[in-house]
Amino acid sequence: MSVVQMVKIVGLGAVALTLSVEWLGWLFCRLWPRKISRGPLKEVFFFPTEVACTERLFTPNSPFPCPCPLPHNINTSFTRLLVHILSASSSLDLCVFAFTNLDLSRAILALHTRGIPIRILTDMDYTLITGSQIGAIRRAGICVRCDSGAVHMHHKFAVVDGRRLITGSLNWTLTAIQSNKENILVTEEPDLVLPFITEFQRLWDVNDPARRHLPSITEKPASLVL
Repeated sequence: MSVVQMVKIVGLGAVALTLSVEWLGWLFCRLWPRKISRGPLKEVFFFPTEVACTERLFTPNSPFPCPCPLPHNINTSFTRLLVHILSASSSLDLCVFAFTNLDLSRAILALHTRGIPIRILTDMDYTLITGSQIGAIRRAGICVRCDSGAVHMHHKFAVVDGRRLITGSLNWTLTAIQSNKENILVTEEPDLVLPFITEFQRLWDVNDPARRHLPSITEKPASLVL
C-alpha cells in the first residue's frame, strides 16, 4: 500500500470518526436532554409582577378558554413561582411568615389533593391576620405548625421534593406579589439546599406541639398527687 493510499485511508477514518462523534452527541441530546444540563437549576425572579391569569396552571387540560379579563398565556415572576410550587411530586416543606395569597393557597391545596406530603411552618401571630390562608389549609388536613416564640418566625422559603429551594424576601401575600419590591431565588444547588432542609427540620421539631406539653421531670402525675 502506497503512502498516498495510507494518507487517504487515515483521512477518511478521521472524517468518519468526527461525524460519528457528532451524530452520537446529537442522539444523546435528543434522548437524554437533562444529562447535559448546564449544572443545577438557578433562577431569579423579581417583584412586583405583572398581573396575569393563572387558571391554565391549575386546569391545563380544560377544553374551555378562561373568560376572565386578565392577560392569558404569559409568563410572569408569579406564574413561574407557581410552576415551581406545582412541580412538587414527592414533598413540599414551606416555612413562611405571612400567607394570604389565594393562588398560592390553591396551589398548596392542589398538591394536597394529589397526595403530596406537605408540611407548613408559620408565625403564630400572623395566622390571625385578615385573609390568612392557614385556617383553610389546616381544615383541608395539611399539617401546620406555628412558631410562638418571643420573636417572629420571619423565614420565607420552600423546599420542593427535597432538592429544589425557593427563597427570598417575598411573603406569600398579594401586597408582596403585586406591590412590593421583592425577590425570589430558585436553585437546586445541593450546597445551598441542604442547610435549608436542616433548618426546616430543626424548627419543625422545636415547634412540635407535643414537646410543648411534655411534663417536667419534677412534676408528678395527677393520679399520684396526694
